Amino acid sequence: MATQILTDDDLNSSMVEYPVEGTLLSAFLCRPKRAGRYPGLILIQEWWGLNDHIKEIAQRLAKEHFVVLAPDLYSRLGHVVTQNGAEAAKLSNALDPVKTLADLTAAVRYLQRLPEADPAKIGVIGFCIGGSFALQLACRSGEIRCVVPFYGEIPTNEEIEKLAVPMLYIYGEEDGWIRKEEVQRLKETLKRFKKPGEVKTYAGAPHAFFNDSRREVYNPKAAKDAWKRTLAFFEKHLRSSLKEESP
Repeated sequence: MATQILTDDDLNSSMVEYPVEGTLLSAFLCRPKRAGRYPGLILIQEWWGLNDHIKEIAQRLAKEHFVVLAPDLYSRLGHVVTQNGAEAAKLSNALDPVKTLADLTAAVRYLQRLPEADPAKIGVIGFCIGGSFALQLACRSGEIRCVVPFYGEIPTNEEIEKLAVPMLYIYGEEDGWIRKEEVQRLKETLKRFKKPGEVKTYAGAPHAFFNDSRREVYNPKAAKDAWKRTLAFFEKHLRSSLKEESP
């Protein structure tokens, strides 16, 4: 288990590109400078785009000794970043789910090929639409070892039945986008199919409560606890039996 949180000076951060069917897609890559083999994480954005908030989360995760790749889901749409809800909705609705999952699968393979990432220790985390795609990716990809979706849409029961890795689903009780009935269905389906999943609900927390750049929804208490649980979850499912190399 990582014992020392790294600083900004201990990280390498940059935009990178990777090919998918002849198209170059972009992503934000953040990893520790120190030589070694680290668990990898795919971090999937909210509908606002690959903005500074998502990059800051990537850096926070990298400081915990992970190699983090945050793909730009809007690479094919002009790399748009917005603060306008109507534009964000239009952009997210323009995403082709099949192509987006293919793009994310390519991102996983790009991350696996990095010399500092352990290809057998890849997890995924996402927020809002990123939480939706994170859970779908975990249900379909054999390369993902665990998943933490924050308030994402719940896939069909048939999709959930395919889930073969541990999941920690984070949800706010006052979420206006994801209905309580859907979260209850997730719980029941996980139990029915005996899947290794857990749902954590925060009383009084709205949708996007983790986003500290949006004061109208940010819930500091819930966000702090969710972060602590997320790190513990990744430590348990990605750090075990991992041996970092000496510099």
